[in-house]
Amino acid sequence: SNDISSTFAAATKTEAYAEESEAGAIDADATPPKEIDIPAQAMQNIERKLIKEGSITFETSDCKSTKEMIHQTANSLNGYLSKDDEYTYESRIQHSVTVRIPSENFDKLLADISKSIKVLDYQNITVKDVTEEFVDVEARLKAKKIVEQRYLDLLSKANSVGDILQVENELARLREQIESTEGRLRYLKDQVSLSTLTITYYQSTESGFRFSEKAKNGLSNGYKGLLWFFIGIINIWPFILFIGLSVWLLVRLIKKSRNKKSN
Repeated sequence: SNDISSTFAAATKTEAYAEESEAGAIDADATPPKEIDIPAQAMQNIERKLIKEGSITFETSDCKSTKEMIHQTANSLNGYLSKDDEYTYESRIQHSVTVRIPSENFDKLLADISKSIKVLDYQNITVKDVTEEFVDVEARLKAKKIVEQRYLDLLSKANSVGDILQVENELARLREQIESTEGRLRYLKDQVSLSTLTITYYQSTESGFRFSEKAKNGLSNGYKGLLWFFIGIINIWPFILFIGLSVWLLVRLIKKSRNKKSN
């Protein structure tokens, strides 16, 4: 039990500073390094991890043909459309398309699409260097895996219920951290391997007037107006009845007076 406790303490000590260490330099019996940093020379030898994103906005004379062009261009470069939205406004039709493309084909995609653009409204390209974070996350994950194996070794040596429960609790906590770190690493790999280009294009409608839409709105407004007319009549029916009876009585009185005069 004493051996288990001492080894457990060493593993816990290792875990406490393993996240700040280079994965290959972890040792359960070692003391934590005074300064934790990735050597500059080592960083120079590592392939840069870049996240490239961009967005462009332009006007087109035909949304349908532009959409087909974007689809064909993306497919030819092993990319795909992750989002395709269409909006209809008073004076134009607008599309917003998100293309995921292998990072090495991003510039080619942008160049091919730009060739067909006559009026470019907006363009923005950003490149984010995540090399340091990428290396750090990989090192942290490797370190946690090493500590996990040590906890598994401890679990196989544990004899008492208390030791078993203690190690299992630490394993459960550590594995949650491993899952979180693996998720972050997957995200970084996805963003680095696939660049993102958001394309917004629009087509102006003639004179901002479309007969079918205007006719539809006119019929709808006329129907609503007719309904409100009848609702108004229902609300004032006592007054209409009173006025109607008054006019009827007045007409009868006038007719009677005329009949008397003629007689």
